[in-house]
Amino acid sequence: MKKTSQHIGKFGPIYTQFKNKPKNAIKHLKKVKNGECLNALYREEIGFVDIVWGKNDENNRGYGLKHIIEKHEKEFKKFQKSDVKIEDLIPFIFEFGTIKEEREQFKIIINNERYRIVLLTKWYGRKKALLLTSYVFKEKKSKVKKL
Repeated sequence: MKKTSQHIGKFGPIYTQFKNKPKNAIKHLKKVKNGECLNALYREEIGFVDIVWGKNDENNRGYGLKHIIEKHEKEFKKFQKSDVKIEDLIPFIFEFGTIKEEREQFKIIINNERYRIVLLTKWYGRKKALLLTSYVFKEKKSKVKKL
């Protein structure tokens, strides 16, 4: 028997049954298209991180899984040249990527050689760790002047 959410939070229904089960959490949010899965991701250096469905505006700016799927899923597939699934990719980057020191407050960035995920550690002034976005990572090339 599947548990369903009994509480509503700022992101919609709150799902607690996916603690440390990011793949299942992502699949669930893709299906219901609403809410948040508490403590779905875990990494010792960071702690627990929630995955939220999120929002996207008409300019494709937003946050959460909805934003990742609508704005970046095609670029993941194009870059991989395969049928990469978000529910496999995000937990992999989170677990094995390198944590990057970031100048911006309240963000944690995790990179591997191809992808980046961004986590927020505060949401409207309150402590809350959540998956903000994920995308194909392209190092900016420094411009060298030719003499």
